[in-house]
Amino acid sequence: MGQNVTLRPVPLISADKMSYQLRVAKTLSMVTLQTRLPHRLLETDSKSLRSMNGSRRNSGSSLVSSSSASSNLSHLEEDSWILWGRIVNEWEEVRKKKEKQLKDLVRRGIPHHFRAIVWQLLCNAQNMPIKDQYSELLKMTSPCEKLIRRDIARTYPEHEFFKEKDSLGQEVLFNVMKAYSLVDREVGYCQGSAFIVGLLLMQMPEEEAFCVFVKLMQDYRLRELFKPSMAELGLCMYQFEYMIQEQLPDLHIHFQAQSFHTSMYASSWFLTIFLTSFPLPVATRIFDIFMCEGLEIVFRVGLGMLQVHQAGGMHFQRVIPHQLDSGPDKVIQAAYQVKYNGKKMKKLEKEYTTIKTKEMEEQVEIKRLRTENRLLKQRIDTLEKGQVTRAQEAEELYLVKRELATLKQQSEEAGAQLEQAKATTRQLHQPQGAPRYSEESVLQLERELVQARLKEAESQCALKEMQDKILDIEKRNTSLPDDTNVARLQDELICVKLREVEALTGLKELRQQVRDLEDHWQRHMARTAGRWKDGPKKNTLCELQDELMSVRLREAEAQAELRETRQRMLEQETQNQIHSNQLRRAEQESRCLQECVQTLTLQNKDLHGQLQEIKRRQAELECKSKEEVMAVRLREADNIAAMAELQQQISELEIQKEEGKVQGQLNHTDSSQYIHDLKDQIAELKDEVRLASAPSVV
Repeated sequence: MGQNVTLRPVPLISADKMSYQLRVAKTLSMVTLQTRLPHRLLETDSKSLRSMNGSRRNSGSSLVSSSSASSNLSHLEEDSWILWGRIVNEWEEVRKKKEKQLKDLVRRGIPHHFRAIVWQLLCNAQNMPIKDQYSELLKMTSPCEKLIRRDIARTYPEHEFFKEKDSLGQEVLFNVMKAYSLVDREVGYCQGSAFIVGLLLMQMPEEEAFCVFVKLMQDYRLRELFKPSMAELGLCMYQFEYMIQEQLPDLHIHFQAQSFHTSMYASSWFLTIFLTSFPLPVATRIFDIFMCEGLEIVFRVGLGMLQVHQAGGMHFQRVIPHQLDSGPDKVIQAAYQVKYNGKKMKKLEKEYTTIKTKEMEEQVEIKRLRTENRLLKQRIDTLEKGQVTRAQEAEELYLVKRELATLKQQSEEAGAQLEQAKATTRQLHQPQGAPRYSEESVLQLERELVQARLKEAESQCALKEMQDKILDIEKRNTSLPDDTNVARLQDELICVKLREVEALTGLKELRQQVRDLEDHWQRHMARTAGRWKDGPKKNTLCELQDELMSVRLREAEAQAELRETRQRMLEQETQNQIHSNQLRRAEQESRCLQECVQTLTLQNKDLHGQLQEIKRRQAELECKSKEEVMAVRLREADNIAAMAELQQQISELEIQKEEGKVQGQLNHTDSSQYIHDLKDQIAELKDEVRLASAPSVV
């Protein structure tokens, strides 16, 4: 039952702080009290509503019209309110026993003022525990806040409730989106969901809208649609495309020819339930049915619109919104003329799951092969670089050894000169009758000694540098690949070069044969140039020679092809051998890695056991400390109780003292001894109190 109602936001809090539910309940009770109609079954109400719908269609106007509506329409509107009020009041019974009639009523349209409570009842969101957490969620910080703020202004930009910047509508929309992004961190915030929340906020306060949105995400497949992978959206596109192919084959062929994929126009239909594609009154009526029946209505409406406007081809997206201004009845009527097979949709879901599973397996296998190929290439590059580095290191080692030998020789020569200088010095220091050398010669010898020692020091430094170089080269040699891998690569390289030489030799022989045949052919052509002048026998001989030459040429071509085939076979064998070697090396590395993993697993188990033992000890220590604290507290409590008793006794004694004083005054007797005794008792009791109040030592 269509209603041409302008959707307007319901204020969240009225002037007297009455909640939305209380206002709806008050309206329902007023309607019931005013009418005081006898109780009827829902079937009778639905029949009367059908008759009302027929009279409305005959009248040509909507149920809720402008101020110029007739009194008959007002009466029908009043009956509709009474009917929906009874449905809301008896919801559980109606939902169980009159489900079919309830669906029919929802398809005709829910009255605007009943939508909030009926939507909550349809999705069972009226008593959700998460509603109590809403205020706490608003105090938290969400990582999606910037994205939500950016998209708030794009949500219903022409609607009065949302178009003003920093308005109440934008603020409550931000609150609901932020709260849900904290509840469901996997989905967080996704574009398109704000339109659904905005429609809910037009009907109900933000806490109720939040609860309904959570229910829609959990129970209506919307959460799967909004997940980052959007696997459910891909399934919907697959099912919808199949329905187009089955029921609108010409349009499907046209779309395929123009590369106009289903996701280009239908993805927003499923993500926003037509809220961004259709006028708001039409989309709200569709949302009524979605709340009752789920995503089936999206398939129906989408295919129905394509069926009605298939003549427009790819321009139907611009045509449909302008043709829906008249009302949603035509849309819903076209939707329920579409064939929808639930079993077939389940079968398509299984097919899509199987296809996606195979694609994932193929992608994993391709990724694994690419990784293995990359690792093998890196291994080959490393081995090749290692072989080059070995040659360079060997050359450097040879040069270093030569320099070391030269330095050793220089060091020996310097040592000999030093020994000679020392011997000369000793001779000079020996006492003799007459001096054999002059002072100048002695100074010269000392200078030579100093130079010899400097050379020796330089030689020692150079020797140490050479030794450090040798150690460094040996360390680098140990980090290079082992000799077995290098030897294998050298063997492979030798085999490849031998095969290359064989192939080149075979090609040279073939080229020589071809040249010989060409020369022979030229000579033959020269001999047979005047064949037409000879006799028949000679002509026959020439023809036989031509055939022989043709056979020889074909034989040469066959041999060339055979050689090429053999060359290809050799190349394939070489590649096969290289790959087998690479696989063998990869298997060895894999075994080594598995051993490392096993070792690390054992270490992890040991560490886990140690951690459990530490936790156990810590728990024991905590228990002991708690027991000690409790014992101290008990002793303190006993001391406090004893102190209270002593204070009570002191008070009693003081009272007795006062009574004694009074009595002594009355009797004119000397009560000083009695008072003295009481003072002694009080002093003793105060000492006991002081001792009891002293801190106990644990």
